[in-house]
Amino acid sequence: MPSTVAVQDLKIGMFIRLELGWMSHPFPLSSFRITSADQIATIRELGLKQVTWLPEKSDLAPPPAVATAAAAPVLDEAALQAERRREALAAQREALRLCEAQYQEADRALREIGALTNPQPEEAARRADALVGAMLEKMLGDGELCIRLLGTNAGERANAHALNVTVVSLLMARALGLPEGELRDLGVGALLHDIGKMDLPPRVHHLEDSFTGAEIKAYRDHVALGIARGRRMALTAGAMQVLAQHHELADGSGFPARLALDAMSPASRIVALVNRFDNLCNPGPRANALTPHEAVSMLFAQSRSKFDVPILSSFIRMMGVYPAGSVVQLTDDRYATVMQVNSSRPLKPRVLVHDAKVPRDEALLLDLERSPDLGIRRSLPAAKLPPAAAAYLSPRPRVTYYFEVIPAPATEEARALEAAS
Repeated sequence: MPSTVAVQDLKIGMFIRLELGWMSHPFPLSSFRITSADQIATIRELGLKQVTWLPEKSDLAPPPAVATAAAAPVLDEAALQAERRREALAAQREALRLCEAQYQEADRALREIGALTNPQPEEAARRADALVGAMLEKMLGDGELCIRLLGTNAGERANAHALNVTVVSLLMARALGLPEGELRDLGVGALLHDIGKMDLPPRVHHLEDSFTGAEIKAYRDHVALGIARGRRMALTAGAMQVLAQHHELADGSGFPARLALDAMSPASRIVALVNRFDNLCNPGPRANALTPHEAVSMLFAQSRSKFDVPILSSFIRMMGVYPAGSVVQLTDDRYATVMQVNSSRPLKPRVLVHDAKVPRDEALLLDLERSPDLGIRRSLPAAKLPPAAAAYLSPRPRVTYYFEVIPAPATEEARALEAAS
C-alpha cells in the first residue's frame, strides 16, 4: 500500500510518486524507481518535504511499520496468473491516467498562453517557450517514446489541434536529428501556428468546400495575422518561419507566398506536413474526417509532390501505416483500435481488441510486437465496424494524441500474459 516518506530518507531502489504537475519536475514520469543518488538530489531540490512511496514496487525491504505481519500464501498457477493480470491492468490504467493528466496540464498552459496573447504578448511567448521546453525535457531523456491515443476529447478544438501538431512535429524533428535550438523554435512555432485565427470570425477558422472566394481569402489571412501577432510577441526568427510557412507546399502551390521547397525551413516542412495530417483526421466538418490510416494513405498516394519526400517518409516510418486511432481488423479476424505506436518500432503497435468475454475496462492492450503470429489485415472506417465491436471499441470522434515515455521492458512472464490476452 502507498505510504509517504520524507525526502531526506529517500534511498536507491524506492519506487516513488511525485504529487506534482508534469511540468514541475524534470523526470520522464511522475512515478518511477529511484536508480541513482543524482535523482535523489534532484528530488530534494524540488522543495518537497515528502513524496509518496510504493513499497510493493520497490527493490528494498519495507521498514517494520509497513511490513506484512505474515508471509504471503503461496499461490497456485491460476491465482498467480490472475494476480499478474491485475498488476498489468493497474499499470496500464496508471500509465493512461498519467498521460491524460500531462495532456490536460499542457492544455491548461496553452489556454493561459492564449489569454495572455493580447494584454502581455511577450509573456505569452515566454510561457509558450516554457511549455515546449518542458515537453523537450521529457522527449530528450532516456528511454523510447510512444505516440498514444487519449481516451479524452475534452478541451477546445483549436488547442487540441495545436497540441497534436506540436507533439508529432517535435517527435519527428527529434527522430530527424534537429539540434535542440531548432527543436525549440519548431515547437513554439507549431504551438502558435494558427494564432492569427484569433483575429478572424469563427466561421472562417476551418476551410470548407462551400466557401466563397471571399471566405477563402479571409481564411488564408490567418497566416499574415499570425505573423503580425508573432512580431508583437517577439518570437525568434525560426518560430516566425513556421508561422509564415505552415501552409506552403513543396510544389509551390501553397499559400500565402507560394514558396518552393528550397525556400522553406526544415521546421516549416515538418509542421506543414503534420498540420495537413491533423486537418485530415480532425477537420472542421466532422463528416469529412478520415481515419489516421486513410490520412496517411492520402498523403502518400496523392500528396508526395506537395511535401518534402524524406520528411514524408520519416513521418510514415514514425507513425506507422496504421497510426494511433486507426480502426483495424487483425489477421485472426478480431477488430481492434490502435492505441499506442512506438515511434521507433511502428509496425507492431499496441491495440485494444474487441473481446466479448472481457469487459472493456478490464481489457489489456495487446502488443503486436510480442505476438509474432498476429498482425493487422486491414484498416476500416469506424462506420463499418459490427455494432458490438463499435460499442466496445468506441472510436473517438476526435483523434487526440500525446506522447508517453515507454517504461522498462516487461518481464518474460508479463509478456507471455500479454500475448495470451
